[in-house]
Parts: sequence; structure tokens; C-alpha cells
Amino acid sequence: MELNPKQKWSLFAVSIPVMLWTLIPLFWIFSLAVKPSSIQADGKYFPREFTWDNFTLILTGGASDLFLPALLNSIIVCLVATVISVVLATFCAYAIARLDFPGKKMILLVALGVSFFPVISLVTPLFDTWRAIGLFDTIPGLIIPYLALTLPLAIWVLSAFFQQIPWEMEQAAQVDGATSWQAFRKVIVPLAAPGVFTTGIITFFTAWNDFVFAISLTSENARTVPAALAFFTGASQFEQPIGAISAAAVIVTIPVVILVLIFQKRIVAGLTSGAVKG
Repeated sequence: MELNPKQKWSLFAVSIPVMLWTLIPLFWIFSLAVKPSSIQADGKYFPREFTWDNFTLILTGGASDLFLPALLNSIIVCLVATVISVVLATFCAYAIARLDFPGKKMILLVALGVSFFPVISLVTPLFDTWRAIGLFDTIPGLIIPYLALTLPLAIWVLSAFFQQIPWEMEQAAQVDGATSWQAFRKVIVPLAAPGVFTTGIITFFTAWNDFVFAISLTSENARTVPAALAFFTGASQFEQPIGAISAAAVIVTIPVVILVLIFQKRIVAGLTSGAVKG
């Protein structure tokens, strides 16, 4: 639908408060990260003095032993969970979109329902089970519950992309002599690549932002950044590590913001397709 200039300006005016509401907390975190500890509690939104000591503290200083391993764990866990989710969801979404079998709509409804399932309700049984079988505080012990978060979402989004693919191209490839696997690999996969890429970004962000599983199912060896931030301590019991936590939050937010800005159109397309298809 084409908007006239008046409608465009009206939408722009409405979006300004939304953008400010979103950006003000982010800038507040950055302001706390660059403030010296002596003026952390001055209540000023804009810092009067700048320092990089908080970033030095978490990257090379005393807090690096806690932050850097947690950052590495976050990258490993989220990447592995994303790859497994996208691969499994690709085959599942292909079957839902391509094949006609009873119950496929129920699969999508279950996937959507699981996506909104309260994570906290899974923590207690997983905690007891993981300690019993030796998965507590391990990388696989965190990847498995992350699949419960990311796989239903990936199936839902990818099924919408696969339903938009013209299946006559796959049939034409099979008429030319290609097997079902060759037609899927050489025709369908390239056509679905943008959707698969978008789904990978969305599932990665879902795993990256998890706090409940990370704080409940890890202790020291597999702790990720969201959980590690809760264990930052100040120089003394009377000093709150506000600057160090803010600096860590800035560092882990920067790659997310960059990816969202670069691929925002694909992410919105993936979310809206999943909302109307199925």
C-alpha cells in the first residue's frame, strides 16, 4: 500500500516516542559504562567525565577471568544450538510444506505453543535430571534446553518460507533426471537460503538473550554472559559493580545491534511471514 506524504510524516511522528523509549535505556547503559566509579551515583544522564577503565576491567583486568570464558561459552552454545535448530527445522519445515500428511497443522500449532511455553516451569525438572545424569554445568547440558527454545520458532518461521517456494521447479528437476535428494539440495535449498539465514539470526538471538536456563543449569564451567553478569562483584562489599556490568552489557549488545541493523528487513520479513502463514 502506497502512503501519501502526510501519512508518512504521521507515521514518522508516531515512531519518534517509540525510538526514544527504546534508545534511552541503551544510552543510559553506555553512560554508566564510561563513567568513573566516583560519579556512578550522581544521577546524571550524560556523563561529565569519560573513562574506559570499566572496559579494561572486564577485558584485561580482574573481571576478565569471569567475563571472557562466559563470552566464549555464549558464542559456542548459541552457535551450536542455532546450527542444530536450523538443520532440523529445515527438514521438518520442508516436510510440512511439501508433503501432504495428517496432523501437519497440529505440528505447527504445537511448535507455536511450545514457543510461548514458560521457560521457568522447565527449570526445576531439568535441574534435577541434569544433576542425575551428569549434564549439569556442561555445554551440552545448556544446548539441549536451548533447542527447546529455538527449534519450535525455527520450524514456524521456515515453514512459512518453504510454503512460498514454487514446487514446480523441484518437479522439473526430477523430470530432468535428478533424484529427490538432488532436487532438494540443488533447487530447494538455494531458494530457501534467505529464509534459512533469517531463521538462523532469529534463533541465535533467542539463545543469546536467555538468562533463566543459563543461571539455573550452570555453575562455573558452562556459564554464559547473561548469568555471569549476576556474579560480578565490586572492589569491596560496599561498592556495586555498576560500571563493569554496564561495560559487559555494551560489549555483548554491540554485535546484536550491528546484525539487526544489517539484516533488519530479512528479520521483519521472517517474523511477519511466520505470523500469517501456516
